[in-house]
Amino acid sequence: MYDKNDPRSALAPAAERKAPPVTTYFGAEYAHFHRDPPQLADAAGRTWIARGAAFVVAYSDAAPGGSFLREDQPDEYVVLLPDAEKGAEIETADGTERVPGMRLAILPPGNSRVTMPDGGPLVRLFTPASQDLAGLASNAASFAEGNPNVPPFQPWPDPPGGFRLRHYPLDVPQTPERFGRIYRCTTFMVNYLYPRIGPRDRKAVSPHHHDDFEQGSLALSGRFTHHLRWPWTTDMTIWREDEHVECLTPSLAVIPPPAIHTSTGEDAGVNQLVDIFAPPRFDFSAKPGWVLNADDYPMPESGPR
Repeated sequence: MYDKNDPRSALAPAAERKAPPVTTYFGAEYAHFHRDPPQLADAAGRTWIARGAAFVVAYSDAAPGGSFLREDQPDEYVVLLPDAEKGAEIETADGTERVPGMRLAILPPGNSRVTMPDGGPLVRLFTPASQDLAGLASNAASFAEGNPNVPPFQPWPDPPGGFRLRHYPLDVPQTPERFGRIYRCTTFMVNYLYPRIGPRDRKAVSPHHHDDFEQGSLALSGRFTHHLRWPWTTDMTIWREDEHVECLTPSLAVIPPPAIHTSTGEDAGVNQLVDIFAPPRFDFSAKPGWVLNADDYPMPESGPR
């Protein structure tokens, strides 16, 4: 259910559900990076780690010169540099490249290093194949048995040009026919939403649900309330109460399927949210022009299961 001015209102109806019927509900997860102790604190800075069934988020307050090494990384991972004044030096097997702030970078499997010369915020997104980070997540115990309503992770096709460092601007002008600023790779789809200034209009919210994939909502500035409702089923024993959870920034909400959800910015200033999906979404990918780097990363030949 979308407001008529929301570009998502033009999405094609979802295909007939092929996932098994829901017999149990999995709760939402919230990580309050702004108030909770970090999972890692060393010369590189402080790093908070939280996860969903299919993704791991590492949010770092990097010290000047802070260096973040990945050895034998099994798959592609994503780096977000949300501060326009705080870039990074990214080293891969092909050499070292300076990446300015306000960029999204996709790093190849293997060895890599992200160094923050001036410090600042650094966001890295991994799949649970990065077992060391998944195990450090503040909510790792919640996913010890996975989420029965999320299918096993399946990566998307390799890029035709091969794995390498790629990075893209986040300061892309807004257009009325495109929803947010969307990039994808083999492992992730990231929608760096356009910020809202001031509280969200209560008459133009977007309650909706996903049949079988979860959503990470990473709040980078401002203040948000995440509203969730689980559909009633014939089995009352699995019903859950509605949730209206306030999250300051930075923070992460992990929204499980098939919870109906929407988020409202609450701050009088800038409210910045980033949506995270692993693997990429078919419906967004099918909309011409929505995925800004679609030429670099093809879609699978078959649609969603």
